[in-house]
Amino acid sequence: MTGAAADRWPSHGAIARMPGSLPMGGVVPMTPIFSFDQPASPLAFPPDPGLQARRTDIPLGGLLAFQIDGVLTAAEADAIVEASERFGYRDEAPGIATPPGMRMNKAVHWVADDAMMDAIFARIGHLLPDEIDGARLHPALSRRINMYRYDANDVFNLHTDGDWPGFGLSPDRREMLEWPRLRSCLSMLLYLNGPDDGVQGGSTRLFRPDQGHVDVTPRKGSALFFRHGFGPHSVLHEGSRVFGTVAKYVARINVMYARG
Repeated sequence: MTGAAADRWPSHGAIARMPGSLPMGGVVPMTPIFSFDQPASPLAFPPDPGLQARRTDIPLGGLLAFQIDGVLTAAEADAIVEASERFGYRDEAPGIATPPGMRMNKAVHWVADDAMMDAIFARIGHLLPDEIDGARLHPALSRRINMYRYDANDVFNLHTDGDWPGFGLSPDRREMLEWPRLRSCLSMLLYLNGPDDGVQGGSTRLFRPDQGHVDVTPRKGSALFFRHGFGPHSVLHEGSRVFGTVAKYVARINVMYARG
């Protein structure tokens, strides 16, 4: 790509490396986590894009889960997908430990800029729980984004998401820094495309304690939230199989909480 379109995207590189687990077992050492060398203009989301975020709670037998529509515009969702493809998807996922046959998709992890993440939080922060188990909502989303691409027949089998520390960029943009005294309580699955874009399958199935389930269809620009960690209130879920020729893109972002 040349000219103005290419100029929209700065160069990028690895700012951290971790062991990365493979879908069918095994580990790839030094799997990269990426960032752009400079802020990327397509990811500088405006503070007021004319969206109206709306929350819908999901009946899950007492477990916390909800969906928020109107998180991103279609153009913003497309920009995140384009950014992830510039970094490049791979079979291994850095810092993720999954048993063979569980995570059957492609992954890329990267650290986003404040301009993008703060704009997203400004749109949805008022719809998030102020407190979970005595921990208070931190007014910023972790900048580390775990992105997954589901090609034909890809699936993420039944699992519970672990909780994470928050991460951001160092001032010189050369390192990924862990945020102190914070821990995530909610997974945010940000859907970047869906059936209107040609995705077939790929719903997120949330399991109720009574063995029932709720299927959430990905909608471009919407996000699904649910409790995570390894306690009794965490939500078992799976990313259902994708069919056809259009890949499904989803970004996992961690919602951070502080104790004390």
